[in-house]
Amino acid sequence: MQRRVLGIDFGTRRVGVALSDPLRFLARRLVTIDRVRGDGEGPVSEIAALCAEHDVDTIVVGFPARTDGRDSETGALASAFADALRQASDCRVELYDERYTSVLASRVIVETASKKKKKDKSLVDRIAAEILLQDWLDRERGGLTAGPCGS
Repeated sequence: MQRRVLGIDFGTRRVGVALSDPLRFLARRLVTIDRVRGDGEGPVSEIAALCAEHDVDTIVVGFPARTDGRDSETGALASAFADALRQASDCRVELYDERYTSVLASRVIVETASKKKKKDKSLVDRIAAEILLQDWLDRERGGLTAGPCGS
């Protein structure tokens, strides 16, 4: 049986996390980790602990690619976060285009949730991580998706 995959919606305030099933067919939202000012590269140790707890061998970090192809400050932070995860865990770490995942997550909430949930930004981050990971899982099985980043 394959090990699980962790999907990360990286952000400067919150990090959304999703987890695959052991067969790598489905993604499900797991948790949102609030960032603390001055936490450097982010919640690397928390993510490494989640990997050990859930038998993860691959981490997919959302890379906020710009539509015009230029690098962004958040993209550089996501790359540094991915590098730190590589150092802190035994997992393969891959950057993956996350454009529009937060927009899609917000739409999912608007269409399905109560007013209280519509304002829950941490829920948006978890759903964005779930969308990102599901897209990656579908691509790994040969489906048509956005694809990996060049980094």
